[in-house]
Amino acid sequence: MAPSAAPQRIVIENAAIATVDAQDTEYASGHLVVADNRIESIGAGPAPEGLENVVRRIDATGHLITPGLVNTHHHFYQWITRGLATDHNLFNWLVALYPTWARIDEPMVRAAAQGSLAMMARGGVTTAMDHHYVYPQGSGDLSGAIIGAARDMGVRFTLARGSMDRSEKDGGLPPDFAVETTEGALAATEETVKKHHDASFDAMTQVAVAPCSPFSISTELLREGAALGRRLGVRMHTHGSETVEEEKFCHELFGMGPTDYFESTGFLGEDVWMAHCVHMNDSDIAAFARTKTGVAHCPSSNARLAAGIARVPDMLAAGVPVGLGVDGTASNESGELHTELRNALLINRLGAHKEAALNARQALRLGTYGGAQVLGRAGQIGSLEAGKLADFVLWKIDGIGHSSIADPVTAIVFGAAAPVTASFVNGKQIVEANRLLTVDEEAIARDTRAEAQRLARIAASA
Repeated sequence: MAPSAAPQRIVIENAAIATVDAQDTEYASGHLVVADNRIESIGAGPAPEGLENVVRRIDATGHLITPGLVNTHHHFYQWITRGLATDHNLFNWLVALYPTWARIDEPMVRAAAQGSLAMMARGGVTTAMDHHYVYPQGSGDLSGAIIGAARDMGVRFTLARGSMDRSEKDGGLPPDFAVETTEGALAATEETVKKHHDASFDAMTQVAVAPCSPFSISTELLREGAALGRRLGVRMHTHGSETVEEEKFCHELFGMGPTDYFESTGFLGEDVWMAHCVHMNDSDIAAFARTKTGVAHCPSSNARLAAGIARVPDMLAAGVPVGLGVDGTASNESGELHTELRNALLINRLGAHKEAALNARQALRLGTYGGAQVLGRAGQIGSLEAGKLADFVLWKIDGIGHSSIADPVTAIVFGAAAPVTASFVNGKQIVEANRLLTVDEEAIARDTRAEAQRLARIAASA
């Protein structure tokens, strides 16, 4: 057997470093050494001497290195329906937009995925996810288009293969032509997992089972989705406790609140994470903590749709895993996750805990390690530690927007959106000086505009 090739190393020095490890270890001036796609060493001062096969050295003076940001909830297809229904609550917003969304096709979805991914990646996201649940008949290979866009961008990715089978005729919100059959949704989800899910340590693509929400799916789809996910050994995802209207819907239809309903169908557990979770009482939070169910906190979207303020400090205190989510860009038009660090901190300080709700380091942890937890990948990503995958970001903090803030973590959380000098995924650089290296940004802008206009024409003529 031929000996394995010696690892190629990248050495980064003279940077402030926030590792987000269990001890929140930080270095005022430290080094990071990458060997192929793994972090080999990290620590204070310069890198060890005598390293072999160093292919690149980076002087990161004036920068903060953090783990790459992890997005835990999104709907990529909404990139081409931004700026619509801007003064609606969730239910009215969904009713207004479902007829348009139900007319998407493969070229639209691919363009929208490229736009969504590009905006996140150039802002420090190294692991993205997409909860895609609209699969009109004859629309093409939508899952394949989304996964292909993520592969081209070079980001680590989880596709939450969504589904809907409860339409207007069954008391749900989606129009009748926008849903799948229960059997068809489960079969297509299983096929997607078997075709695309990679369970390896350094996987770039994973798939989760993700029925959409209580008001768009049947109890059978939710229960069978949970069974399917566990049979296939993948994670499960859905929306939960987002609005007071959802709470009322669940009580009227199922005779119980969302959390009890989810638990009755098997859709709570350490292999499950839920988007939003705004309207959670003490019993709900206790159930999430007991079952280790994760939460994707989406502060900007919750504010955009006037859903309310999630009880994130109480969730964290109870031991609930919490990450951050952009949510779809029809309810968070910026499409950026790094701004959610600041928004999570500020919005939660409007709640009961006031200034003690979250601090800068807790916000950074939500966007990094917390996200890795809820995606089931905390052993591989989310913190900067030897042996973990080399997903990290260099934030420029010596410019006009940040240089007068002494603490680097405070600078990127409380300050303006910090420029990304470099972003690495799996040891490969995908961003340089706030520009994507893997794709053509101008082409993406043209394509997304063209597909948004095409979808608008089709919807208007329907």
